[in-house]
Amino acid sequence: MKAVVSIIMGSTSDLPVMEKAAAILNEMEIPFEMNALSAHRTPDEVEKFAKNAAGNGIKVIIAGAGMAAHLPGVVAAMTPIPVIGVPIKASLDGMDSLLAIVQMPPGIPVATVGINGAMNAGILAAQILASGDETLMKKTIAYKENLKKKIVKANEDLKKVSYKFKTN
Repeated sequence: MKAVVSIIMGSTSDLPVMEKAAAILNEMEIPFEMNALSAHRTPDEVEKFAKNAAGNGIKVIIAGAGMAAHLPGVVAAMTPIPVIGVPIKASLDGMDSLLAIVQMPPGIPVATVGINGAMNAGILAAQILASGDETLMKKTIAYKENLKKKIVKANEDLKKVSYKFKTN
């Protein structure tokens, strides 16, 4: 089994957020790898990773970073592979990370999910891969259909909640 998605994070302190992307990829049966790479503390390793990702079979990169949050953009500058940025709430309620990731210069796009939105990053990675994989497309459709079923059930459960002035 060879990884097609790479989950990278600035430090293992980001793992509680980034493992949500891993859980989605695992559920969708998409092979992935996880690494801690810091744009500031290990720039040579980041460059080596980014420049070799395509040759190593990686199709999508999910990059999480907090504070200055340069990791997704630095990686995107050095690879033709789609990069999904996950801003991690480390300071300033995560707004510093969000703005650092989303405000990329022309020609260096980073798809950006919400603050601590690693689950959505995993889903987006699956959808990107599914565009060329019929089996995976069926899995993503089923996943989204299951989300709908959960809300329908939750609404049914709400009907059982009783209040004196509740009308439904």
